[in-house]
Amino acid sequence: MSFPTDLEIAESANILPIKKIAEKLGIIEDDLEYYGKYKAKIPLQYIDEEKSKKAKLILVTAINPTPAGEGKTTVSVGLNDGLNKIGKKSIAVLREPSLGPVFGVKGGAAGGGYAQLIPMVDINLHFTGDFSAIEKANNLLSAMIDNNLQNKKFSLNIDPRTIVWKRVMDMNDRSLRNIVIGLGGLNNGITREEGFNITPASEVMAILCLSKDFEDLKKRLGNIFVGYTFDKKPIFARDLKAENAMAILLKDAIKPNLVQTLEGNPAILHGGPFANIAQGTNTIIATKMGLSLADYVVTEAGFGADLGAEKFLHIKCHYGKMKPDAYVIVATIRALRYQGGAKKGEYENPNLPFLKNGFGNLAKHIENGFKFGFKPIVAINHFATDSLEEINYIIDECEKLGVKAILADEFTKGGAGMTELAEEVVRCAEFYGNDFKPLYQVEDSVEHKIDTIAKEVYGAESVVYSQKAKNQLKTIYDLGFDKVPICMAKTQKSLTDDETKLGRPTNFKIRVREFEFAAGAGFIIPILGDIMRMPGLPNIPAAEGMFIDKDGKITGLS
Repeated sequence: MSFPTDLEIAESANILPIKKIAEKLGIIEDDLEYYGKYKAKIPLQYIDEEKSKKAKLILVTAINPTPAGEGKTTVSVGLNDGLNKIGKKSIAVLREPSLGPVFGVKGGAAGGGYAQLIPMVDINLHFTGDFSAIEKANNLLSAMIDNNLQNKKFSLNIDPRTIVWKRVMDMNDRSLRNIVIGLGGLNNGITREEGFNITPASEVMAILCLSKDFEDLKKRLGNIFVGYTFDKKPIFARDLKAENAMAILLKDAIKPNLVQTLEGNPAILHGGPFANIAQGTNTIIATKMGLSLADYVVTEAGFGADLGAEKFLHIKCHYGKMKPDAYVIVATIRALRYQGGAKKGEYENPNLPFLKNGFGNLAKHIENGFKFGFKPIVAINHFATDSLEEINYIIDECEKLGVKAILADEFTKGGAGMTELAEEVVRCAEFYGNDFKPLYQVEDSVEHKIDTIAKEVYGAESVVYSQKAKNQLKTIYDLGFDKVPICMAKTQKSLTDDETKLGRPTNFKIRVREFEFAAGAGFIIPILGDIMRMPGLPNIPAAEGMFIDKDGKITGLS
């Protein structure tokens, strides 16, 4: 007998009207802004700074994943259900999915099995329109830039060769990375080179995620760096008088979205940057909202801890003035086999030698957790192909490192399979004495901050810069944009910038190919190795396996 698909499980769920979920959190029904019966936006008035300081923040991160991911969101949803099952008032605060992975290879971001968020199809598609609003705000600025280039009467004298602002689209489309626009004659704009990023990599997405309120959002939008004039004067979005119009497009997107788990427990989804090319965390506003409404907040940081957790701790915690109370590392046995050398088709089968070879990857992430001031908990996200021998090996090896590894069985059992992990998380938050400390200070030099991440978090021996990166770094210093956190753009598949180097590599160098910087969001983006901020589709995209019938029934979407 085959296990039901995520969609079949979601469709059979006893989904509650969203007002019932709001009641559990003390939200007045009339305050909700409804998007149908099962999803709604929460007004910002429910954020209470004093209450938020008393709640416990649980950060869920992971080892370096296989291409399909390791179920970090599934574990986060299941942990939230487990905490509620043991009597804690808990809420999951997670990111919204991007259409790129949905139609590409990784799938959506609503969890899976019996630990998922509903309405799953809505969440994985257009949801409440936040991504569309972000995309439109980003591209409005692009349109205003190109309009000003064409404008003879009110021109800002922008040099089109210096424009760094790119358009965005929420789809994997490699052909848009580098394009030429303005072809077709005098009435069609100024011809220039342009490019697209995927929407999760937009600085507007980053600004939404790091703003503390609407006024802060508008100020950050105005601070977006666009390029230079012909006489070398920097131009910002505020010079184009774009920030108010951009903020108008985001007036609803800034409000967090309320949904539920299959077990009727509350969840907030808000913001959706990727951790390999952006900061990889949900919004500060959503996290503060969760901390104001519940006693425990389960949140995640994208991809492996070398990316998502590092950025959560150095970027989000810096701007949000928050610190986690517990640190959970999700590991799957299949990913450890993959990190140990198993090829596609091999890492789904029990193999202790591969697991042993790959365990160093988990050990490095555990070590990094201690560096940040945490005693981590390892959640072994259980798959049917895991052998008892492999599970016991991880538990024993983790014990030698001074941490507890617990089997997470949320996929097939929901919250009931997560109570042991939930109880340990409560002990961790209450008694472990976690005390987060950043590895660098924002006042440090850019090179020192990059060096610290590369050596302490990745395990590199040194950092090398291309000549292009050196030139761009000089620009960052000249503009005074250096006293901000670092947001590395790096492959998620390896601790290095080379996705083929698996496990726990040593004696490697980190290569900074070029820099981008987000003056409005407030971070610098070193682009490492071959990583791209506009992904491409795989040879066989998930889109090919999707079907919708005449009655609107969908199959193949997860």
